[in-house]
Amino acid sequence: MKQTAIVTGGSRGIGFAIARQLGLDGYNIVILATTPREKNEKNLQILCDDKTDFHYVQGNIGDHDDRLRLVREAVEAFGGIHVLVNNAGVAPLVRADLLEMTEESFDRVVGINTKGNMFLTQAVAKQMLTQPVTGKKRGTIVNISSCSAEVSSISRGEYCVSKAGVSMLTKLYADRLAGEGILVHEVRPGVIATDMTSAVQGKYDALIAGGTFPIARWGTPEDVAGAVSALCSDKFLYTTGNYIDVDGGFHIKRL
Repeated sequence: MKQTAIVTGGSRGIGFAIARQLGLDGYNIVILATTPREKNEKNLQILCDDKTDFHYVQGNIGDHDDRLRLVREAVEAFGGIHVLVNNAGVAPLVRADLLEMTEESFDRVVGINTKGNMFLTQAVAKQMLTQPVTGKKRGTIVNISSCSAEVSSISRGEYCVSKAGVSMLTKLYADRLAGEGILVHEVRPGVIATDMTSAVQGKYDALIAGGTFPIARWGTPEDVAGAVSALCSDKFLYTTGNYIDVDGGFHIKRL
């Protein structure tokens, strides 16, 4: 039986690279994106060229009804859900010093990045539990967090808090679901070349040139997708609740 993977924020950037790779791995793909389908036809055509079966859902993980509709449409389209990749997320609209951060900005970022993750995972896990085990596990959940789960950025504290919350959600759901045959993992990207980082390209170019990253280059969305692909496979059947850094070695403490 062909399995199905949901990828939130899957229309572009890291999310699209993940969706494409999982499609190449043989999954049906369900993409959740906030923008209309017609704005993403170029990338969706790539999936068509790959002969990937996919279903596109416009919605926002920060919205209760959209989360439930996503699950419902995935099941209606393909009969079940076997993989969830919680990739969708937002940065602050304005980078502000921690002492100037607004409650509105905090609520927006945490509401999407953490609360949205929490309750979409809950809905998908409940669906997975209604399905028979196929293969060596019932399901896989991968959270795309960030090196910011641990690295302080005082001009975007709400983002750091939101990603630290995702790290705890990884542990909580891994603990709760291991006995059900559902494994939960976390991938922490570092500096990846996407729309989100394009606004601060100069800053990161300088850090890379200055030796901040042992692997001295920008990361690519495909670097992240490769890690997700491996975690969704049957190669990590005795691992849950852990994370992998995809950050060029940035996490290494060096003298």
